[in-house]
Amino acid sequence: MSEESDATGEAERAEPAENISGGDAAVSAAAEFAPGEAATRAEEVVDRLGERYWQKTYGGRDAFECLVRTILSQNTSDVASQPAYDALMEKYGADDESGNDDDTDTDLAAALARADRDELADAIRPAGLYNRKSEVLVAVADRVLDEYGSAAAFDAFVREGDPSEVRSALLGMDGVGPKTADCVLLFAGGQAGVFPVDTHVHRIYRRLGIAPADADHEAVRAVLEREVPAEKCGFGHTATIQFGREYCTARKPACLDGPDACPLFDVCDRVGVDLESGEVVDPSEAVPDDKPT
Repeated sequence: MSEESDATGEAERAEPAENISGGDAAVSAAAEFAPGEAATRAEEVVDRLGERYWQKTYGGRDAFECLVRTILSQNTSDVASQPAYDALMEKYGADDESGNDDDTDTDLAAALARADRDELADAIRPAGLYNRKSEVLVAVADRVLDEYGSAAAFDAFVREGDPSEVRSALLGMDGVGPKTADCVLLFAGGQAGVFPVDTHVHRIYRRLGIAPADADHEAVRAVLEREVPAEKCGFGHTATIQFGREYCTARKPACLDGPDACPLFDVCDRVGVDLESGEVVDPSEAVPDDKPT
C-alpha cells in the first residue's frame, strides 16, 4: 500500500483529535495504556478497543461550555447539536457578543442567565427540544452564577473539586442527568475513573453480557467503573461509542455477517441477537435462556 493510500485511510477513520475534549492540553489527563492480561471481561473489551483505536487525552475543556454542549446534545445527534452550539457561542460567547450595549466583557454563564428565552430557543433550534433546552440553559447559568459567581469559578470547581462532590452538584442542576454530569467530569475535569453511559455504551455492554440485560444507565455505569481500571474509563467511553457506530449498531450489528465481521465476537454473549434469524432486540427484551451462538 502506498504512503498516499495510508494517509487517505487514516483520514477516513472517524477519530477525534489527539485531545478528544478539544480543550487545553496542558491540563488534560492522558489515557494511554498497554493492553495486557485483563482482570475482568470489561477490561478485556476496553483493551481490545485500545488495540483498534488511538488512545487520547481528556479534560481541558471549559466546564461551563462543556455543560452547555452536553445539554444541547441530549436526545439528538452530534450532527444536529453542533450547529446549535456554534450558533449559541456566536451569539452569547465571550467578548460581550450577547447583544448588550455596555463595554464590559462577560462570560457565557452571565450571558445566558440574562438571555431572552425566545431568542435563545431560536438560536439552538437545530438541536431539537429547543424550548426545554433554552429553559435548562438559563436555569443552569443562574445556578452557576449564584453558587460560584462566574463560569471561570465553576470551571475551577470542576477541575479541582472532589469528583463525587462535583458530580453531586451537577446532578442537582435542573435538566442535568448522570450522562451529562459524567461528560463534564471527563471532558472538562479530566477525571479518571469516569465512564459516561450514553445509548451506545448502554446497549453494547448489555449485549456483550457484561452488564445485566435489564440494567439502566446508572447500573451499567456502576459495573463499568467497578470492572474497568480508572485510567482506561475515559478511553473506554469514547472508543465504545466509535465501536457502536462502526460495528455494534442498534439494528444491524456486524456479528450478523459472521464471526470475522466483528472484532469482539469471541468475547460477546450477543444478548438479544439471533444469528440464525437475524432478529435483533434490545437486550432487556431477550428471553432469559438466550445463549450465544
